[in-house]
Amino acid sequence: MKVILLEDVKSQGKKGDIINVSDGYAHNMLFKKNLGIEATPANLARLKAEKKHEEKVAAEKLEDAKEFAKKIEEKTVEVKLKTGEGGKVFGSVSSKEIASAAKEQFGFDIDKKKLVLSEAIKSFGFYEVPVKIHPQVSAKLKVHVVEA
Repeated sequence: MKVILLEDVKSQGKKGDIINVSDGYAHNMLFKKNLGIEATPANLARLKAEKKHEEKVAAEKLEDAKEFAKKIEEKTVEVKLKTGEGGKVFGSVSSKEIASAAKEQFGFDIDKKKLVLSEAIKSFGFYEVPVKIHPQVSAKLKVHVVEA
């Protein structure tokens, strides 16, 4: 019996796959637990429409991510770092501080986990911090660290 999987099923396939299984397995396991439906022409047409919709949504998200990347690369975020006597720096600039400064200054909603800091920023100056916006899109956020 041909079955369309509604969820990932271990050792059978992933969501949306069309697999061939025994009638008993289909009725007693897949259909009962709502893991799959029978591959009728109507269900196949619905699956095709859903995949088309998912591809459209994914393309829109990718386009939005590219536009956001352009906006990010145009701006420079200013982050203040505290100093003591003799210009000694206290601490470092974290990804959380960069993300909150970007939100405060430009309204960018960047998750701190998406900022890729190879090492802590512990001095003044200009830095380029990679931002992973989308699995296929990344941008360089300019960060200017100044004295508080």
